[in-house]
Amino acid sequence: MRQAGAYSGLLSGGIGARTGPHSLPLARIKKIMKRSASGSTAAGDEVRMISGEAPIVFSKACELFVEELTRRAWAVTVRGKRRTLHKDDVAAAIAATDIFDFLVELVSESNGNSSGGSGRVLS
Repeated sequence: MRQAGAYSGLLSGGIGARTGPHSLPLARIKKIMKRSASGSTAAGDEVRMISGEAPIVFSKACELFVEELTRRAWAVTVRGKRRTLHKDDVAAAIAATDIFDFLVELVSESNGNSSGGSGRVLS
């Protein structure tokens, strides 16, 4: 008899397998996956099809990522004896955590922008 896989809980919850209780829009995740994959593969190797389960797994991974980063940023906020989380707290959490090293340049560029604009670095 086949046993449930590691992701079966993600796929069988809530309203339906494809639309369950996901915080992030699956269509948007799928669009990002296709755009990201087509830009980084060899010539002629485009991702045309993505299974229905893949965006669900990415959605859950994004939720877990945001939760973890928020916990670490909140710890910085509490150490500063404040009750409002600021972008500087997120930047400090990123700088203090090795697993977030891929974001260090993003926050350092963003912190240099004091023009009061959106602070958006990614396109």
